[in-house]
Amino acid sequence: MEAKMHMKEWLIAQIESGKYEGLCLEDEEKTMFRIPWKHAAKKDYKQTEDAALFKAWAVYKGKYREGRDKADPTMWKTRLRCALNKSTDFQEVPERNQLDITEPYKVYLIQHDNGSARPAGLPKLKDQVIIQTKRSAKSPSILDKQPHCQKESLHANKEEVKQLPDDLMREHMYCELTGKKTPLTFLSPTLTISDFRMQVVLLYLGQRLIKVTTSSPEGCFILQGRVPLGNEQIYGTCTAQQLSFPSPGSVSLPSCMAEAMNRLLCHLERGVLLWVAPDGVFIKRFCQGRVYWSGPMAQHTDRPNKLEREKTFKLLDIPTFLNELQSCLQGKGPTPSYEIELCFGEEYPDPIVPKTKKLIMAQVVPLFAVELLQRFNLGETEEIQRPVLTSNTEGEKM
Repeated sequence: MEAKMHMKEWLIAQIESGKYEGLCLEDEEKTMFRIPWKHAAKKDYKQTEDAALFKAWAVYKGKYREGRDKADPTMWKTRLRCALNKSTDFQEVPERNQLDITEPYKVYLIQHDNGSARPAGLPKLKDQVIIQTKRSAKSPSILDKQPHCQKESLHANKEEVKQLPDDLMREHMYCELTGKKTPLTFLSPTLTISDFRMQVVLLYLGQRLIKVTTSSPEGCFILQGRVPLGNEQIYGTCTAQQLSFPSPGSVSLPSCMAEAMNRLLCHLERGVLLWVAPDGVFIKRFCQGRVYWSGPMAQHTDRPNKLEREKTFKLLDIPTFLNELQSCLQGKGPTPSYEIELCFGEEYPDPIVPKTKKLIMAQVVPLFAVELLQRFNLGETEEIQRPVLTSNTEGEKM
């Protein structure tokens, strides 16, 4: 098998090569680098130059073959952007980004294996080459359908997927698939997960205030207020939906609780971004306020799991979910877990304080999982169709 470099080593090699104008180190310590980020809509955009790095990554990953595949600079850029955001080797430094200048660029920090920054050129690349096993192009996934609220059929054909607006499909459709092969025998290997909808419920002290179904493949921001204009330097241009926290006045609370909630909301202005990609459910925390979670991939069930700021976390792994589903259908295991809970500002899970006493929580359910379980008649239909509990029963079951 051919030895290939990880993304970090590949990018460092490109920086050191000097082949790409604008791709360079940001600091003398070699812990950060600039990556050119010109939008294709700009008048002075030149595909040959401005898309060169993105194209090189697509070629390296085998996603673009010169002379055989149609050139798609937007897809190339999205692919690299998604890989950077998901990688634990890089962390964007938004305050150093310059996206409104003639030659715009983003800045990324290169992470040590232990989480700290490391000089970009050390150690030498030849010591970092690692064998990578590519996931088979035929690795099966599920639910080839439109990510739209009103589209309920599980059997939409490929033409329906192609009809979706390009800008809605770009960001997460082309994320690299990772993880083990999923040898499912009951699903067609040609199907793909393209149902990016989530059901999101916001709760104050266990009382359900908002229940929405998201439909954008770019996911959903949960935040205080709205994303301010000009914050594209932080978030990048995207069409993610925005779910704002309700005013504490919208629910009956003791004055001391309302005051505490208002203080907490002040620290949630930049919120979190949640999205479903072909290989999992992901989250990235932008707000200053702390956020904790529980779910299928949580490290702890009896003590808090904290989301670090500006880092991407996988909350649910789709290959694992499918493997567990197969085991369940074969009578070898329980129904796979798919529900995710977020707690804002307070540690969670908390073995002492029940969730009904937490100020602000969110329940997140990826609907591809709900519909797939319903398809195989796992659990009671009513429970699967209504995975979020009603307000008068949340206290016991949330």
